[in-house]
Amino acid sequence: MATTATSSIEDKKRLVRRLAGAGRGFAEQYGFRVTNNPGSLFQLLVLSVLLARPGDFRRALDATRALRDAGWDSAARMSRSLHEQRTRVLRDNGFRSDPDALADLLGDLALTVLRDYRGDLRRLRAVAHHDPARERDLLARLPGVDQPVVDLFLREVQALWREVAPVADRRALAAARRLGLGRSAGDLAGLAGSGESERLAWLVGALARVDLEQGYAELTR
Repeated sequence: MATTATSSIEDKKRLVRRLAGAGRGFAEQYGFRVTNNPGSLFQLLVLSVLLARPGDFRRALDATRALRDAGWDSAARMSRSLHEQRTRVLRDNGFRSDPDALADLLGDLALTVLRDYRGDLRRLRAVAHHDPARERDLLARLPGVDQPVVDLFLREVQALWREVAPVADRRALAAARRLGLGRSAGDLAGLAGSGESERLAWLVGALARVDLEQGYAELTR
C-alpha cells in the first residue's frame, strides 16, 4: 500500500488545518448533530453500534438516518417501536444477514438506557462523576456496546465531554499513521492543540472518513 506521509511539522500542521478546517466531526459530516442532549447522544450511540459492525459504513449511516426519520430518535421513542418495524428498517438499509438479532439488540439498548439513565446518557456521565475510565466502563455495560463502539461514540462526544479526550478510533489512527501524523490519540491531540477537544474531534472524524472513503489521493492534490 502506498503511503502519503508528511515529512515536516509545518506539513503536518497544514494537513491538520485542512482536515479539521470544515469544523465538523465524522457524524456531522454525514448529517447527525453532535449536541449534548438526550436525543442526539442516543443517536450517536446507535450510529456507533452500527458502524462497528462489519460491512460498508454507508449502510450504518443510512440505517441510523432511517431509524431517526421513523421517529425513533431517542431511547424512549426507540423503546416504543416494534421489533418488526426495526427489523424492516434495518433490512431495507442493508443489514440483511441477521436484522432480527440486531433489531433485538437496539431494542434492548434503548430499554437499558431508559431504565438506567431515564433515556439520557448525560446521567451516565453524572453517575461516573466525569471520570473517563468510569464512563468507558458504564458505556461498555450497555447492550451491544464493546470497546470499539465506546471509541466510536467518544470520538464524537469528546467535543462535548472534554474529560474523555483524547480519543481516536482505529480508522482515524490508521489514517494518521498512513499520513505521517502520528500513531496515537495523544499525537493527534498535540497537533490539534492542547485542550482543543473540539478541534481534535473534527480532526479524528475527518481522518476516519478519509480511511473509510479511501480518500488519500485527494489529500495529495
